[in-house]
Amino acid sequence: MDWSELFFSAAGRAPRAPSLAAAALLLAIAVLYEAIVGATLHWLTGWFVYPGLFFCGCCVLSKRLHDRGRSGWWSALILFAVVAVWPRPDNFFDFIFALVLIWAGVELGAMSGEAGTNRYGPNPLRPVAAI
Repeated sequence: MDWSELFFSAAGRAPRAPSLAAAALLLAIAVLYEAIVGATLHWLTGWFVYPGLFFCGCCVLSKRLHDRGRSGWWSALILFAVVAVWPRPDNFFDFIFALVLIWAGVELGAMSGEAGTNRYGPNPLRPVAAI
């Protein structure tokens, strides 16, 4: 799988391993950014860093959701849940968002993609040979 396509395009499907690696990379970039910048410049530089991370996160999540046969719009709920509990859950509603993240972890991280072609494209692990 081409990494630029994984990070910058929401069309098509992506297998589990590259999607998990890409999600871990985006999360590591966010954590590293938080650790380096701190509170002093965060309010200014965050307007440039986080939109890029969100766009790439939407693309990665959409492709993985497509592989599971789900609409890519579910990525909005998942990213909203990430924002709600970041960096730590504080109230009752964060518990609900944590349940959404647990569902996303099981659905996207533990379960394999749909076998064969679905409405989002061919299976990225076993593409159908052209006749």
